Amino acid sequence: MDMGIRGRKAIVCAASKGLGKGCAMALAEEGVDLVINARTKSELDATADEIARKFGVKVTAVAVDVTTEAGRNQVLAACPEPDIIVNNAGGPPPGDFRDWNRDDWIKAIDANMLTPIEFIKASVDGMMKRGFGRIVNITSSSVKAPIDILGLSNGARSGLTGFVAGVARKTIRNGVTINGLLPGPFDTDRLRGTMRVRASKAGVKFEEEYAANAKAHPAGRFGTAEEFGKMCAFLCSVHAGYMTGQNILMDGGQYPGTY
Repeated sequence: MDMGIRGRKAIVCAASKGLGKGCAMALAEEGVDLVINARTKSELDATADEIARKFGVKVTAVAVDVTTEAGRNQVLAACPEPDIIVNNAGGPPPGDFRDWNRDDWIKAIDANMLTPIEFIKASVDGMMKRGFGRIVNITSSSVKAPIDILGLSNGARSGLTGFVAGVARKTIRNGVTINGLLPGPFDTDRLRGTMRVRASKAGVKFEEEYAANAKAHPAGRFGTAEEFGKMCAFLCSVHAGYMTGQNILMDGGQYPGTY
């Protein structure tokens, strides 16, 4: 399927690896020019070179912290009129809410709620004026089914989801959609790191812990960044113009609910 977005311009945050990279790769395959962001310059530059060589699109790497106004301004200066924005950030650490102070909450809200909102604020009017825009917020399956040890993530990402629910109904009339893409367990560095910690605590090998968790999943495996990216590309396509304010859960059937 041709997604109809060849020649468009996209900003993809946290794109040096993992799900962000999967989204960047899928958009590049559709002929979208990219501005990609992450904090680690060496990893980001390597990803930019890989994408440019593989797909022949223009890729600009901007290694900054987008939770700061200065960082966001640098990204937007590199792509002042984006057609597509993929908001993405690593989740805050797990823990017990009794141990979190105000600074912990502010850091989580800055990264996982306010930064995406600032990118939306900076770009959505221009998108509406031009008659086309796609904003995808990568959040978490915890928006659908909260995870007790991820209270910081539950709160911040749910705040973003609530905000988008209202705005997305105001922008679609002018060709701009805003949707959430909610990952469950995907085979990323973060998941493997978590598995290593679990394996160490349980006194087993990483491979055993990984295989056991994959087997216990309804799909019998974890998701891949490639298939996640393909879904992101579809949400950014011309074919998804009648979908806005939705939260698309990609978890391989882990969520047990009917609705």
